[in-house]
Amino acid sequence: MSEAEIAAYNAPYPDDRFQAGARKFPALVPVEPDMDGVEVSKQAAAFWSSEWTGPSFMAIGGSDPVLGPPVMKMMHGLIRDCPEPLLIEEAGHFVQEWGDIVAPAALKSFGDI
Repeated sequence: MSEAEIAAYNAPYPDDRFQAGARKFPALVPVEPDMDGVEVSKQAAAFWSSEWTGPSFMAIGGSDPVLGPPVMKMMHGLIRDCPEPLLIEEAGHFVQEWGDIVAPAALKSFGDI
């Protein structure tokens, strides 16, 4: 990332003490069946697959080491009527860094709302 991009990510945090939540968050993601949050995740999956009726759009970072194409394609299958995801091969976990590609595709998908 450029210095400007790094500065943008750090802008909300006056110093390292304010980044404690961001550092703690990955450990809170339920990755084992007995972890807190698993039931809520199952409820969310049920909602997206059986109750959701709105439009959706998905962009996938092809180089995301956390939620890459295999995980996101599984999630895509859970979301009722989700169109084919936009796959950005070079993108990592933060697809918003590819906003020049994602934003126009999302607007087109949602009919330029």
